[in-house]
Amino acid sequence: MFETHTSGDDDGPYTSHQWRHSRLTHAAEDGASTPVLMKSSGHTSVRSLAKYARVSDEELRRYHADGDPAARRRPGR
Repeated sequence: MFETHTSGDDDGPYTSHQWRHSRLTHAAEDGASTPVLMKSSGHTSVRSLAKYARVSDEELRRYHADGDPAARRRPGR
């Protein structure tokens, strides 16, 4: 049913498995902790979780910059 509903979307149709990957990746990019990601996904191993939560290099840079106190004080941020 999910695939049918998303068949008209760009790059669709999507599977529920793709949605699972996407949801965990977005949660990780938004700063969810490893224990939260593991609990919400049902994974018992960080290794298996890493297959689902694939944070991009750009998001990793943003995460580090947002956590850098000096970067937060710079004008234009």
